Amino acid sequence: MRSVEDLDVFKLAHRLALDVYRVTESFPKAEQFGLTAQLRKAACSAPSNLVEGANRNSRAEYRSFAGIARGSAGEAGYHLLLAMDLGYLSREIGVKLRADYARVLQMLTNLIKSLGRQRG
Repeated sequence: MRSVEDLDVFKLAHRLALDVYRVTESFPKAEQFGLTAQLRKAACSAPSNLVEGANRNSRAEYRSFAGIARGSAGEAGYHLLLAMDLGYLSREIGVKLRADYARVLQMLTNLIKSLGRQRG
């Protein structure tokens, strides 16, 4: 069985977490414990939950954690929208990151479906 870190969805979610950390460095200091922290947490939660689920005892648990990862990816997408609308993030960067998160959502949906079809 291949490692979860070999999955394209993990690679993209991890890259996005890195990107989020980089772009939030320029957010206002007043947002350090607000939007910055929330966005970073959601961005890290998506790949983290994939790893945790893959290392659980059953496919059902993996599927559940993939669902949590999907929720976190959706949350990160919203926080990016909020950051754009507040003027903390350029439209160009925000639109690109949100499109990448939409791709992660689709990939996670496919993973969840796949895990539901498998036995074991």
